[in-house]
Amino acid sequence: MENNQQHLLEILANAKMPYGKFKGKYLIDLPEHYIVWYNNKGFPKGKLGDQLRLVYELQLNGLEDLVRKLRTY
Repeated sequence: MENNQQHLLEILANAKMPYGKFKGKYLIDLPEHYIVWYNNKGFPKGKLGDQLRLVYELQLNGLEDLVRKLRTY
């Protein structure tokens, strides 16, 4: 994997939801139904929208664990 892609996944692994019902929860750990709802409704603009769109693609392909393993505590 390219360094750029690795870096993006590491950032995503530690990103948390900034507001709402799931505030403080890691984006990669958001329930699938919530991410699908955002996909149908429209993702927010900006960085958060880009991150949620990536989470959608990862969940769709069952790749969440790849990101979880990169999480730093």
